[in-house]
Amino acid sequence: METNPVGWFEIYVQDICRATKFYETVLGIKLNKLEAPVPGMEMMAFPLDMERPGASGALTKMDGFESGSGGTIVYFGCEDCAVEASRVEAAGGKIKSPKMSIEEFGAFALAIDTEGNMFGLHSMQ
Repeated sequence: METNPVGWFEIYVQDICRATKFYETVLGIKLNKLEAPVPGMEMMAFPLDMERPGASGALTKMDGFESGSGGTIVYFGCEDCAVEASRVEAAGGKIKSPKMSIEEFGAFALAIDTEGNMFGLHSMQ
């Protein structure tokens, strides 16, 4: 494999405005409206810099695709995941697991967003 294994991700949501506000608040970023490839689909894209490694993706609202835990966990890279984790509850989410060391692999925290999706925060600090 010549690239990183993850090329794109979608987080399915029920309320795209609420979910957009949540991720913008927690991650300190701006999501942008993405023209959806399928009628009836709404998408808000995470930032993407084609010159940097890693993947981008989008919040996606589409009939028949439910949000919630039990699926794939997306980990967002952070300088110190405790900073982003500290914003989760004020943004309407819940902390599932606070920052924990994974030794030489850094640290992570797990959270639940406003749509019931679990996601991770990862940092080397």
